[in-house]
Amino acid sequence: MNGMEPLGWYGALIGLFIAILLILRKINPVYSLFFGAIAGAVIGGASLDQTLALLTAGTQSVMGTVIRVLAAGVLAGVMMESGAAETIAQAVVKTMGEGKAIMALALATMIITAVGVFIPVAVLIVAPIALSVGNKMGISKLALLLALSGGGKAGNIISPNPNAIAAANGFHITLSDVMIAGFIPAVGGVLMTILIAGLLKNRGAKVTDEEAAALSAHQVPGDKHYPPLHQAIVAPLVAVILLMINPIGSILHIPLLSECKLDALYVLPIAGIVGLLAMGQHRKLIAYTASGLEKMTATVLILIGAGAIAGLIAASNLSAQVVAIIDLMGISGTFLAPISGILMAAATASTSTGVILATGTFGSAIANVGGSPIASAVMVHTGATVIDSLPQGNYFHVTAGSMNMALRQRMSLIPYEAMVGGTMTLIATVLYGLL
Repeated sequence: MNGMEPLGWYGALIGLFIAILLILRKINPVYSLFFGAIAGAVIGGASLDQTLALLTAGTQSVMGTVIRVLAAGVLAGVMMESGAAETIAQAVVKTMGEGKAIMALALATMIITAVGVFIPVAVLIVAPIALSVGNKMGISKLALLLALSGGGKAGNIISPNPNAIAAANGFHITLSDVMIAGFIPAVGGVLMTILIAGLLKNRGAKVTDEEAAALSAHQVPGDKHYPPLHQAIVAPLVAVILLMINPIGSILHIPLLSECKLDALYVLPIAGIVGLLAMGQHRKLIAYTASGLEKMTATVLILIGAGAIAGLIAASNLSAQVVAIIDLMGISGTFLAPISGILMAAATASTSTGVILATGTFGSAIANVGGSPIASAVMVHTGATVIDSLPQGNYFHVTAGSMNMALRQRMSLIPYEAMVGGTMTLIATVLYGLL
């Protein structure tokens, strides 16, 4: 960085370890990441001026992702606050029926995550439906939550959510490229979810009659107006159509379409506003967009903190050391992309933060291996879904609360979630890295 000698790899590792330790101690994740970056830089041999420079460079590197995530808040706010996401989820479950409850729940969560709803929020939206169906059908909470979490993971890698935006921006490709390339791994992930959840449906605690009764008591008829399905799907449909214009033009060799490069920065707010108008809720534009911005704020702050850590690691020789170890072990360099996604997401218990760290830390090394940017982005992205639900992150606790599960019960689900994420990573690696 500006002629500065690379920092010692040990400084980057210690800084990352300090950040993770502070997060586990319930210190604010943003401050934890910044403190870890500062401590790691100083330990690695940087002066205070150099430390400031690398922190600034690191945070600047994520600004492209940050402004796109803020733009995505318009679509997310509209989908969540208008009731459109609930309408879509209820329609999927109702169409498939209770006899295919696990498949319906997995697909419902996958779809509403894929259209731009955060995965924790998607789980919270579908959880009441899952508890009601689970009580009637005698399905265990373990199977129900795996259906929701696995479906959400599958939808997450084909969504316009912060993690996909980070993957696209990290490898300088369009969001639509990431979404399209993630489709086959996502299908594999949801199929694995349905298979494993089906095997777990009689294992563990069931939804009690008391829990079902309490759920019914909290659902007051007419308490919230839900838009009809044909209106609810307008916003995600517009987003998909606009994002697909360029890829379709490239595939069909239509110059007019292939030259139309609409960035997510423009597409997602436009889709949200069009959807709002279609639902006849234009008067709530300010309220819904404010809500979407509020929901994105925590993610944006964490991304900035992750940028600081990424700046530290990028200024060190850690990535070179990791590549050397991989070469020494005889492992193909192709595996660096998924491995980096797995490790960084596990460290931070966050898909989007894991993707930011993986691309910022190992992006150059992954590019030097020779894989295409799309292949690298998909392998990092799917890798970040393997063990991203550890207890140091909020997703673990939000999902446990949605099913009234004890922490020990929730911990027992992590290996099965890892199998779903691992399936998507394996498919992506074989499809884009080995074939």
